[in-house]
Amino acid sequence: MKNTSLILSIISLIAVVTFGIITLTKDGKKAEQPAEGSTAAAAEAGAIVYVDLDRILTEYDMANDLRSVVETKVQNIQAEVTRRGQKLEKEVASYQEKIQKGLMTRSVAEVQGQKLQQQEIDFNNYAAQKQQEINEEQVVMMNQLGDAIQTFITKYNEEKQYAMILTNSGGAPVIAADAALDITEDVLAGLNEEYIKTKNEKSEE
Repeated sequence: MKNTSLILSIISLIAVVTFGIITLTKDGKKAEQPAEGSTAAAAEAGAIVYVDLDRILTEYDMANDLRSVVETKVQNIQAEVTRRGQKLEKEVASYQEKIQKGLMTRSVAEVQGQKLQQQEIDFNNYAAQKQQEINEEQVVMMNQLGDAIQTFITKYNEEKQYAMILTNSGGAPVIAADAALDITEDVLAGLNEEYIKTKNEKSEE
């Protein structure tokens, strides 16, 4: 009969994935912003500009709302996986204790052992399935954000007519640039304005 280490490792893995989603984008490196009162000129049409993606994912209202929803789902999944894992762990410990104390016949021990092994297989499959669900929730969230940002920026640039709009994250690909080429503030304001408008329209339906 296998010991409980595998069960505990699966619970730990789910916890790690949970932590990764909860902290998703919260620790993103923010780009340096112009000092308050800066009079930097806006980028002209035809310029190559950039947006700080880390900042957008941190300050975009849609990102915060989606992250909150995903966090709740993940926490619920983690709680159920942990509950089932701990229950199985206790059953395994009880079985091993009875074996050590000679409280079961060999035939009964074999039957119980096979039953626990199947329960462990079922739990492993369940935990793997829930981990996949967590991964899918994260992917869907990022796809929704990516689509919303891409759609907005495409429409935004129809008016601005920039030659190129780069997305900068963690200092790459833009290592250094004129502050006037950073359009993050303008894009972020537009994204939040559009998102709030969309939310209000949905709430009125």
